[in-house]
Amino acid sequence: MAPSVLSIELEFSRPRTTLAVTRGAASLLRDMGYAPLMEVCLPNGRRADVMGLGTRGDLIICEVKSGLDDYRVDRKWHEYGPFCDAFFFAVAPEFPEGILPDEPGLIVADGFGGAVVRDAPVTPLAPARRKALTIAFGRLAAMRLMREA
Repeated sequence: MAPSVLSIELEFSRPRTTLAVTRGAASLLRDMGYAPLMEVCLPNGRRADVMGLGTRGDLIICEVKSGLDDYRVDRKWHEYGPFCDAFFFAVAPEFPEGILPDEPGLIVADGFGGAVVRDAPVTPLAPARRKALTIAFGRLAAMRLMREA
């Protein structure tokens, strides 16, 4: 059976939505005083879509959801909490927010910026883990700069 025009359109719009929400969430974090990095590998093997390092050493992770299907098939978001002080979902404006759990924070973003719709609960990291994550964050940022030079 041939794919429908709608399924093809959704297939091609999902990467654009993901990119727009990721950029908007990163821009929002920057506006909030965080240094954002995209696609950060964590010690547990997971990959944070956006991670931000604050001026006081606090770490935020944003899990980008491109749509309802993306959210329904991805249940690994619980595994990010041990590696940040605050965890957010970041979604597009048209995302049906009511299906998301209440515990994480919520950012609504597009390609130009975003807004915090619901603050994330803060659970401070242990000092040793914070130090290890901060060093890894700094090294990753430096290595990415070297690749661009």
